[in-house]
Amino acid sequence: MYGNDGFRELDRQECLRLLVTAAVGRVVHTRHALPAVLPVNFRVDSDGAVLLRTTAASELARAIDGAVVAFEADEVDAMAHSGWSVVVTGSASVTTDPAERGHLVTDWPPSWVPSPREVFIRIEPELVTGRELAGGRSLYGLGSLF
Repeated sequence: MYGNDGFRELDRQECLRLLVTAAVGRVVHTRHALPAVLPVNFRVDSDGAVLLRTTAASELARAIDGAVVAFEADEVDAMAHSGWSVVVTGSASVTTDPAERGHLVTDWPPSWVPSPREVFIRIEPELVTGRELAGGRSLYGLGSLF
């Protein structure tokens, strides 16, 4: 990542282990040639793919189907000056396989915004990166640099 900035780089397995503990993440995609970020609830599949559930008519489903996107989730404790952030970058696609869709409908918690026509979006984990800050510790010691 960025040397000497006080964060510890996480390996892929650590990233995926932390990712499953988060309830909400953010999808970063392109909207009208500009970066757009949307909060979403999600799930991590056994192969590390990020799965989203949204309405078939959503702008998100249309915007990211077939596109390369980033997905980020984190946990921050502002009082303890600690936390982590994980980013999954990869191709997104609407799930069309009936067997997979049936499995997801059965195993997925109810949508936060139910819709009669929901789709599942899979983000393949082509690049998984993460960083952790533990208690404000850095190569320079504890506390603020200022």
